[in-house]
Amino acid sequence: MTEVVQRGSRTRLLDAAAARIEEYPGEDISMRAVCEAAGVKMPTLYHFFGNKQGLLDAVAERGFDLYVAAKNAHESSGDPIEDLRAGWDAHVAFGLANPGYYTLMYGTVRPGHAPDVQAEPSRLLLNLTRAAVKQGRLVVSAEQAAAHILAANIGLTLRQIMLAQSDLALSAAMRDGVITAITGITRQAIAPRADIAAILTHVHQHPDRLGKQETDLLTKWLQTLTEA
Repeated sequence: MTEVVQRGSRTRLLDAAAARIEEYPGEDISMRAVCEAAGVKMPTLYHFFGNKQGLLDAVAERGFDLYVAAKNAHESSGDPIEDLRAGWDAHVAFGLANPGYYTLMYGTVRPGHAPDVQAEPSRLLLNLTRAAVKQGRLVVSAEQAAAHILAANIGLTLRQIMLAQSDLALSAAMRDGVITAITGITRQAIAPRADIAAILTHVHQHPDRLGKQETDLLTKWLQTLTEA
């Protein structure tokens, strides 16, 4: 019973801190106010989180959990470049919908410190750029492409949060500019490849339509067109 009560106290502290961070994005929060909202004493906060930074790190971890869950809820299009576009838009949308979490996740930095909780979204992004490299779609390395995207995506999102105003046109222009930089081609040139990827996805989802031999042959032809 005591363990259940303790877990409940920890959750209430996290909920209270997250609520205040979302209500006052980017502002300092009072630990005393958090404890009062959670209905616990200060020693309880120190017991679970060690100090204020420990609590903020835990809230940031919750934010990353929400972000990764939202990312994983999006189905792949079958085309890594189009998935990078969709991922950019989802990143911006998350930041604008959760400015408190986002500024804590990406707007609060300590020199030389990269939180472990940033590793999973970075891994998801790198998986897409590596898939694009395998298809011969990038003019830079997978790591460099991921760095380009993440740096621009974070900067854009923080700017919109700072201004408290979304700018979809700017976001789309920056997104397409970064994609052009890492692929070496414009979106107009990418579009036929996206169509080919859609066809490939469809025939592999319905192999009975053509039969295995015909499906394999069509796949070979379409992949050759994609690499051209």
